[in-house]
Amino acid sequence: MIELRTPTQLEQMKPAGRFVADVLTALKEKAAVGVNLLELDALAHQMIKDRGAESCYIDYHPSFGAMPFGYVLCTSVNDAVLHGLPHDYTLADGDLLSVDFAASVDGWVSDSALSVVVGNADPKDLQLIDVTTQALEAGIAAAKVGNRVGDISHAIEVVAKRNGLKVNTQFGGHGVGRTMHGEPHIANAGKPGRGYKLEPGLVIAIEPWFLHTTDEIFIDPDGWTIKSTDGSRGAHMEHTVAITADGPLILTAR
Repeated sequence: MIELRTPTQLEQMKPAGRFVADVLTALKEKAAVGVNLLELDALAHQMIKDRGAESCYIDYHPSFGAMPFGYVLCTSVNDAVLHGLPHDYTLADGDLLSVDFAASVDGWVSDSALSVVVGNADPKDLQLIDVTTQALEAGIAAAKVGNRVGDISHAIEVVAKRNGLKVNTQFGGHGVGRTMHGEPHIANAGKPGRGYKLEPGLVIAIEPWFLHTTDEIFIDPDGWTIKSTDGSRGAHMEHTVAITADGPLILTAR
């Protein structure tokens, strides 16, 4: 079921967006060579506690997960691109790290992600992050009243294809509200003019993610982490966005 939020409810959702943005900013500043993934998860966990927020991840157990997630962050490194299960790994020079975080504040959820390179970066990794950011921006620009979900998907796909990237449509964006995942699904490729018509009050997470040389993925033996089949690296960018009469409102703007 697709739910639309009133202007009052959109105002109530803003603190969750601000909190999620603040946590990701803190994590980006913390991420460095020599930092353990479990340290990043502990930082986010402490910020959740200090804010009186609730994690959307700890007890999350969808059909594709082997067990409840158990952590408050997704930390995906190098050939991992989505749903990375935090573990005892110390970031090394040149690692490409993607961090995905969702939390509930006062009963409202926001969801966002970013990718960074720690230490000395391979220019190809920086380019991948830049293209993924461009795709997110294009998707957000298409999130206008009167457009359709397919217009968002197509805008993302155009950026990917223009830069020679393949697009996987198994995982993508989604509705956001009282829970982390809802309708509609926002694929990262699609046909313009198709799908649900965007109306004021719709709140969605738009999240392009790409791999250097493939669109094929598999789930790691840890039961959660999604990796590329050819070992190529991935990048992931995401914002929670509200559709309004005045244009898209990025609730998780950093």
